[in-house]
Amino acid sequence: MTVRHKARAVLLDGDHLVFLRRGWPGGIPYCTTVGGSVEPDDADLEAALRREVMEEIGGTIGPVTEFLTLTEQGGATTVVEHYFLAALLTMDLDLRHGPEMDDPDRGDYRPVRVPLDAAAVTALDLRPAELAARVCDHLETWRAR
Repeated sequence: MTVRHKARAVLLDGDHLVFLRRGWPGGIPYCTTVGGSVEPDDADLEAALRREVMEEIGGTIGPVTEFLTLTEQGGATTVVEHYFLAALLTMDLDLRHGPEMDDPDRGDYRPVRVPLDAAAVTALDLRPAELAARVCDHLETWRAR
């Protein structure tokens, strides 16, 4: 069995969170985190996360804190997703690059900012559901930062 690790970021931008709205023609849009697979050239999970933030939103982040790990058992591959909280320091969509941006068949990746509010987070259709629940559980703590 193969294990594939992913590094994903819940981004804190002042009193807002930043997620990605995924959409494509004929599909129902939903929100998810910035992030993706750890590549062989990545030194570790944090390096993969920083690379993904730059690729997907042209962003840089501050220190990271892992707050959730989800494992999805597959037939031949198990996917382990590591979710981190990080402050978004910069975002310049003109700096985005990578396979998601180069292939229109992969759909649209649009950043969305939402208040640190449970009703706003719930309204996003944030996936996976376990992440949405954990984000709502942490909102009070994150507002106090």
